Amino acid sequence: MSLTGKRIAFHTLGCKVNIYETEVMIRDVLSDGASVVDFRDEADVYVVNTCSVTNIADRKSRQMLHRAKMTNPEALIVACGCYAESEQEDVLKETGAGLILGNEQKKHLADALESWFSGLEAPANPDINKVKVYTPETLDTLTDHTRADVKVQDGCNQFCTYCIIPYVRGRVRSKPLAEAVSEIRALSETGIREFVLSGIHLSSYGTDLDGNVTLSDLISAVHDLPKVERIRLGSLEPRVVTESFAESLASMDKICPHFHLSLQSGDAETLKRMNRKYTPEEYRESVRILREHFANPALTTDVIVGFPGETEELFRSSLEFVRSIGFYELHVFQYSRRKGTIADKMAGQIPPEIKKRRSEQMIALGLESSEAYRKLMIGSAAEVLTEELSDDLSGSFGYTKEYIRTFVPGGRPNRIYRGKLAEESGTFFLDI
Repeated sequence: MSLTGKRIAFHTLGCKVNIYETEVMIRDVLSDGASVVDFRDEADVYVVNTCSVTNIADRKSRQMLHRAKMTNPEALIVACGCYAESEQEDVLKETGAGLILGNEQKKHLADALESWFSGLEAPANPDINKVKVYTPETLDTLTDHTRADVKVQDGCNQFCTYCIIPYVRGRVRSKPLAEAVSEIRALSETGIREFVLSGIHLSSYGTDLDGNVTLSDLISAVHDLPKVERIRLGSLEPRVVTESFAESLASMDKICPHFHLSLQSGDAETLKRMNRKYTPEEYRESVRILREHFANPALTTDVIVGFPGETEELFRSSLEFVRSIGFYELHVFQYSRRKGTIADKMAGQIPPEIKKRRSEQMIALGLESSEAYRKLMIGSAAEVLTEELSDDLSGSFGYTKEYIRTFVPGGRPNRIYRGKLAEESGTFFLDI
């Protein structure tokens, strides 16, 4: 049986890896004869690719599953992804979902739907922690024809004390280098100009592969593809940024000097209790290396406030460290208790009102830092890859290599323009 005639709607929460995996699911159901409709429309099947990185993500996942059920009570609701992986029984009881697909099983969505509509039992979800090899999944076309987020790695072996992700994504598994390069080559043939190498723990790429394959090897191989014009990297661990790594990147003109270096806290004691594998001093050294090899690189990061045991003094330590770095963008999260993690059982849980206040202070610092970086870039030479026409059709918006949203007067989408960055009334534009 095929899915011919079935209307299927998708909604994705969470990270770039989830976005990529939804694209794979869409490709597979279209190949099997289904049509894809908007999530707000009436469909036969609603697929929610869930996230579980925080309690808020869990709640949003439940809300979208409930919304699908309300849109069409007769439809099949499919919950897949991280929240579905971690809370399978609760999802079945509380959301109206009829089919639960974990992070490995969702790769076989089309087959699972065929089984469902044939009255057969869907294959069981495998134990994610026993999956040792990257399950093949590639794309040769995307709906976005400018930038592609390409998943090259899955799983995490870090086991930070606050994080549920290793339990729902399993161990580190890397897409074989030849397979990743072949996929990106095919996508570049469709006109996509920029590629974002993404993974659950990108810095671990290659550690599970034979032949001493490294992330640098993958980046270099992608850089050699003639139709790839830009390469952007997903989140990196500070320790991957060595002199040799940065020197290698700086020798490749397609690399975007926009680096997301995971921080979580600027305080040494808090980092230790988080089971992060670096100190503030090591993080600062990684920043120094990047700034030595790139002129004004855009540095972004994540910071958690209100981690168990974070006193006012430790919070101030983190705040001042963040201030000293000068990030382009700061993503701030209030610590979220996750059942099954070590931090959930730690003493010294912080009251919500204190977490909220600290979050507001850290966000304010992030905005101040972002404004300072943007001002620093005014007048500098820039390259903008345009993505969308402005509402008045007078030009296009796109992003510099540093990921500054910029207006190009008279620009058309999916083209590269060069000039100098200028700013007027808070909006950046390219002075050609």
